[in-house]
Amino acid sequence: MKETFDLQKHIEQGVEKIVSDTIKATLKNPKESAFMVRFAAASRKASKTRMKLEQEGLHVPGFLIASITSSCNLHCAGCYSRCNNATVDAAPVEQLSRDEWLRVFREADELGVSFIMLAGGEPMIRRDVIEAAGSMQNIIFPVFTNGTFIDERYFKLLDECRNLVPVLSIEGGREITDARRGEGIYDRVTANMKRFQEKGLIFGASITVTTENVQEVISEAFVRGLAEQGCKLVIYVEFVPVTEEAMHLAPGEKERAYMAEAVDALRSRYDDMVLLSFPGDELAMGGCMAAGREFFHINSHGGAEPCPFSPYSDINVKTTSLRDAMKSQLFDALREKHVLEEAHVGGCVLFTQRAQVEQIMADIAASRNAET
Repeated sequence: MKETFDLQKHIEQGVEKIVSDTIKATLKNPKESAFMVRFAAASRKASKTRMKLEQEGLHVPGFLIASITSSCNLHCAGCYSRCNNATVDAAPVEQLSRDEWLRVFREADELGVSFIMLAGGEPMIRRDVIEAAGSMQNIIFPVFTNGTFIDERYFKLLDECRNLVPVLSIEGGREITDARRGEGIYDRVTANMKRFQEKGLIFGASITVTTENVQEVISEAFVRGLAEQGCKLVIYVEFVPVTEEAMHLAPGEKERAYMAEAVDALRSRYDDMVLLSFPGDELAMGGCMAAGREFFHINSHGGAEPCPFSPYSDINVKTTSLRDAMKSQLFDALREKHVLEEAHVGGCVLFTQRAQVEQIMADIAASRNAET
């Protein structure tokens, strides 16, 4: 008889593995490892909180993704955020304030959330929100940044608040990075990596994996180069094709199989680094982890969405609590209808199945209208 997949157990084990791997990765950095030991205790307490709430009927994911701004100074080729108009060049309108984000972070802490990934746009434009996140020492905030706003004030803040971990976007070498992100970006990113290393600050790298760069970015030589620059966290994210013209860039089964094998080999060689792959082995996890199974996304206006690639929301944290947002009808429907388990091309099943998501949203709206 096939063993029933235990999502909550998987989440707890996943969080524990990330914490233990990070402690191991920071052993040569006393200030960082001291913080991680303190965080490990906070993480165990958070895990118990989530388990207690699970028994009470509320499933709390261990992770959140928060896009804290709709502004960005770059125009990266194939940017999903610009394609769905979550990132625009116009002045931000009705975005969550610093105090509203701080309330969300505090509620997340109370509910046992251990990690909140800060994204955008370019999150470091919102220094006020980054500073607020730094005050929440029970939560680690990976900050997904293009690296162009990092200055001495940020270096000081990152030194004081070790729960803020900059994750620099890079696509491989100079040629492919500049081709996607703009001329000179590779040199600016690698210069920042050198500064982080000189200052003894932990940083990571975020890499969008496509059919064009998969061989390069998962090569031993590339990862060794990051390691030599002091990088302690590497996050591989499969490219999501937001237009028909970009479909050929989405990793297929062949590339995914190669990635899985290569990443496992790299983990065994670089045990002082944390290497993560998204969505990674979804089949082993029972399907996509979005829509509150293991994480969900809060956009810059407060809308609670299944994930950044699925910009649909039926509830907003500006007008309700984070706890209530976790009870989203949309999230419940996506899980109950097994949409998260369906086959798909590219890194996001919800993007591939967006017509079904839109129908669920229409059904929710019709139901609410009938009630009023």
